[in-house]
Amino acid sequence: MRPVFQWNIGSRTLELGKRTLIMGVVNVTPDSFSDGGMYLDHDQAVKHGLRLLDESADIIDVGGESTRPGARVLAGSSEKKGDSSSARMVPRIRTAVTEKEELDRVIPVISTLKEKRPEAVISVDTYKTTVARAAVEAGAEIVNDVSGFRWDPQMAKTIAELKCGAVLMHMRGRPEEWRTLPPIGDPVLLVKRELKQWAEDAVLAGVKRERMALDPGFGFGKKFEENYPLLARFEELQALGFPLLVGTSRKSFIGRTLARDGQDVPVGQRLYGTLATHTALILKGAHVIRTHDVPSGVEAARVADAILAAA
Repeated sequence: MRPVFQWNIGSRTLELGKRTLIMGVVNVTPDSFSDGGMYLDHDQAVKHGLRLLDESADIIDVGGESTRPGARVLAGSSEKKGDSSSARMVPRIRTAVTEKEELDRVIPVISTLKEKRPEAVISVDTYKTTVARAAVEAGAEIVNDVSGFRWDPQMAKTIAELKCGAVLMHMRGRPEEWRTLPPIGDPVLLVKRELKQWAEDAVLAGVKRERMALDPGFGFGKKFEENYPLLARFEELQALGFPLLVGTSRKSFIGRTLARDGQDVPVGQRLYGTLATHTALILKGAHVIRTHDVPSGVEAARVADAILAAA
């Protein structure tokens, strides 16, 4: 069974558990793994967000910086090493997106979405306190921090001051380190232990428990084979005592599972595999599904919710 929570996001409370909520993704970025560059333009991003709301998204998650591996590679900045017959492209890595860049990307989009749809629940996908604060002032009610409040030491304190909702996600290392991380003995035990500790740290910093949801961070510092134990034993995370948000949409581990002729299935062909993970996770206790494909996500959730209700 899935526990019911009242998620206090500041100006209102969202009931979680009686039905699955759908969080639609708006990436205002040039380099996100799934839709990078498609909604970098302000008007296109707003149009996309409005479309997701019309498609029955419960929350719109607006992000201005990609955290996929290689996202910090500048387009056209690679160089060749070796002779022409064996040359390979070696990317030059740039620094993370600056606060100003991120603010310029997400704040106008959040402001316009709230202007056009005042009732919409908006989340900001950021690990920077400056961006989080500006986003909440612009109308966002949830801060979705992929770093688990760890990359910016002031994040937990800031969220406590803002009295907004928050998503604390589990991540191992940083994206540029993922390929070299050692394997995890038991991914479920690791995620449970660290999420519990990070949530307790956030509470000590002043964040109210009823304002937090936890995300195990599928694909974030987990190797291909380490994601499936998290799927298979997801119900164990209910013991943490928080609402659970998940994001498996179009992830690379799905593409590899569906590989054809030794090649991972491209991002745009991972919908059915994504829906399989959504259904499994809802049946094991997920409260919120973060997805790029809202209409199909809504339908899968309705069927999974009906199964839960019948149980």
